[in-house]
This record gives sequence, structure tokens and C-alpha cells, in this order.
Amino acid sequence: MTLANILAFPGSLRARSTNGAVLRSALETAAARQVSAEVADIAALPHFNPDLDGEDATAPASVAALRSATARADAVLIVSPEYAHGVPGSLKNALDWLVSSGEFIGKPVGVITASPSPTGGDFAHAQLRETVRMMTGTVVADACLRIGLISTKTDAEAGRVSDEATLTELSGAVAALLDAAQAG
Repeated sequence: MTLANILAFPGSLRARSTNGAVLRSALETAAARQVSAEVADIAALPHFNPDLDGEDATAPASVAALRSATARADAVLIVSPEYAHGVPGSLKNALDWLVSSGEFIGKPVGVITASPSPTGGDFAHAQLRETVRMMTGTVVADACLRIGLISTKTDAEAGRVSDEATLTELSGAVAALLDAAQAG
């Protein structure tokens, strides 16, 4: 029996990114709790353009698929690097497509940023939390992490987090997100 459904937003499109390793490790934690998870295909989205989605327009199929997946989700998990002290453009683009459509409203959201720097991507982390709040998602504080020095905490060959303390933090963040989803 599935307890909840998580939609995960990857902030990096790189196949072997350390943030991808964090995302996969977090979703493995969720699967161990009998939670289904889907990863949003943000690479398939066109550049955000309100003219493609206006009153007399039909949203592109990739946008409709993202909105449908978001509507089905009980919770949202965002895992992102920080690029030039900000949110990667592809991730921001995906969120922009959801701003006015309503599927994000009230969803419990966890935000995890991971960076090679010791700060763990604190600029992107703050920006993502503010964007989620503006979209009227519910930021779950205990489901938010900043992971610094990420390259020392992952196994590049396995594509997973290898640091036990970080895995424990991920497990706690996922548990907090699931608790919020089940309480709502």
C-alpha cells in the first residue's frame, strides 16, 4: 500500500551530477517507506512564455504533464545545486510554469540544496524557499537541508550519497516531508 506520492524536481540536468546522487538517495529513502516517487521531466519544458498558456491557448504537452504530475503529488521535493549564487534556469523555468496554474497550492515542499562549497548552496536555498512560499506551497522546515562539500559525500561510480551522516539527514528530511503530507 502506498502511503504518499512525492514529485521530485531535479535542479541539475547533468546525468552524473552530485545533486542527482542526492535526489536518488532521497528517493531510495522514500521507497523504503513504501512511498512512490516520480521525477519531473524539467528538460522537456519549453522556455516559460505566458503567450503559450494564455486564455485562448493550450499549454504545451510537457507543461500539461508537469502540472498533472504536480496535481497527483502529495508532496514535492526539490533538490538543486547553486549556479552563480542562484537557482539553475531549468528549475526556475519549471516552477514558473506552475506559478499561476494552482497545482502547487498547499503542497508540502522540501528544499535540499547541495554544493561543493561549505555553505551548501545557501543563496539558491533561500531563493527556492521564497519562490515556494510565493507559489503558496508549504515549506516544511524539517524537510529542508543545505549540504556543503557534496563531492566528498557522494560515490560518483554508484551515483549515490555515501556519507552516513548525510544519509541520516536525508532520511530525516524525507520523513518530515511525508509526515507533513500525511497530516495535510
